[in-house]
Amino acid sequence: MGNLQSRLKIKYEKEVALALASEFDIKNKMAAPKITKIVLNMGIGEIAKNTQLREALSRDLALITGQVPSIRRARISIATFNVVKGNPVGLSLTLRGIKMYDFLDKLISIVLPRLRDFRGVSNSSFDKSGNYSLGISEHTIFPEVDLAKAASPRGLEVTLVIDSESPDQSKRLLELLGMPFEKS
Repeated sequence: MGNLQSRLKIKYEKEVALALASEFDIKNKMAAPKITKIVLNMGIGEIAKNTQLREALSRDLALITGQVPSIRRARISIATFNVVKGNPVGLSLTLRGIKMYDFLDKLISIVLPRLRDFRGVSNSSFDKSGNYSLGISEHTIFPEVDLAKAASPRGLEVTLVIDSESPDQSKRLLELLGMPFEKS
């Protein structure tokens, strides 16, 4: 295993951090906006009681990210939605370091272009802290997922947690990393 650095991480360190520092007049390039982690969440809803399907979804997420997701359980019961406190309701995992950069690289260069009628990701998905959330309608769009063995397609929420001072800085960081935003 020669190089343990991600292609995107090298790009960030050599180009993007310097560009952000000069663009936003940041004196120390270490203070430039950066992605600190990526959080993936998948609701499992009505299949929560089906252990085989839940394990298949967990296996799919592990293939996609290289990390095993944890099972999220309901904190409260909601009778209207047949949710019982303590029952599984979702899968979640947090990526950091090399796995985070590798996942983001794959998302930007392989997965998003594969989406049908894709015209770019939304410009309005930033929160006031500058974090970016993205919904993917089917987890089976990832190349690692074998459609013959995959669980039924499920939605996936991807949140990029960004250490920046404003959504503008976060957006510029993602643009420089290659995120395809829709044209306004």
